[in-house]
Amino acid sequence: MAVDGAVLAPVQPRSRSKGGGLWRYILIRLLLIIPTVFILVTTVFFLMRITGDPITAALGGRLPPEQLAQRIHEAGYDRPLIVQYLEYLGNVFRGDFGTTVTDRRPVTEILLQYGSATLELSIYALIVALVISIPLGLIAAYRRDRWQDASLRVMAILAYATPIFFAGLLLKLIFSVWLDWLPVSGRGSTRTELLMGGIDTPTGIYLLDAIRLGNGAAIADVLQHAILPAVALGLLTAGVFLRLIRTNVIGTLGQQYVTSGRSRGVSEYRLVTKHAYRPALIPIITVMGMQIAMLLAGAVLTESTFEWKGIGFMLADYLKSRDFVAVQGIVVMIAVVVAVTNFLVDIIAAFIDPRVRY
Repeated sequence: MAVDGAVLAPVQPRSRSKGGGLWRYILIRLLLIIPTVFILVTTVFFLMRITGDPITAALGGRLPPEQLAQRIHEAGYDRPLIVQYLEYLGNVFRGDFGTTVTDRRPVTEILLQYGSATLELSIYALIVALVISIPLGLIAAYRRDRWQDASLRVMAILAYATPIFFAGLLLKLIFSVWLDWLPVSGRGSTRTELLMGGIDTPTGIYLLDAIRLGNGAAIADVLQHAILPAVALGLLTAGVFLRLIRTNVIGTLGQQYVTSGRSRGVSEYRLVTKHAYRPALIPIITVMGMQIAMLLAGAVLTESTFEWKGIGFMLADYLKSRDFVAVQGIVVMIAVVVAVTNFLVDIIAAFIDPRVRY
């Protein structure tokens, strides 16, 4: 193009670097974890202090006033609240979540000891949810508005709406009491617990430890004890996944490329399981990250119902004894795990679908 005799080169649009959008997205999502965790830590701290200091809440009425005042002073709970808050923030950033009031144990030690049990249960429950929801969601989508679809939608609503403790008690009544097929509670039999206690460097995940031992009986025992709590917790998530898979697969089945594939003679099975299902994975993966919070919240009731000694079981126990230092540390740690998990899920979704990044 010429302007006053001068030739100007055409303006070339700036090209976005191939990986720039992805790395910028990852950086932004990573930075967002900091204010999220900060807000959660602050909220939990002040909510735990509404009833007063943790020493009085846990031991008030069980210690003489002089000893109670001494314990409060030693713990620093007689200082201004803002000073306690700033000190607690500094300790949290160093990985120190305090010491429990009732049994004088570091909260970090409790998290390390019992966190693996909750992780194991959550993995089992997620596997159960996926095994149930994926095939049934595909069936509901393919049989849309027929009796199969209606039945599965009702089942999904019931699975989501049924309280976990009720589902757990019902499963125990049927499969443990009436049929005597599965254990009532615990993570393993007495023999298995003794075997796990003898491992030099245990992972805390019983199935992995049993595999390391090479003990087939211990592996079978661990899996038998895991079935009922995993099903009770997994059904909650399966109800959400089933409806989500159904909705997204129905949407992709109406796309032009599916219609074109059907006109070319592609089998219905391949259309549903390959062409329609894969594009529907993105919302499922995104929601899966949010379901981690539901799994961890449901683990409190599940672990209490089945005496599965994980973080949820200990949280319920410390709530009963009003040990708010332990409760505060466990809740903060769960919040951090949820925030990090959602970050990882967002990154996975961005790798699968570039549209998520922009």
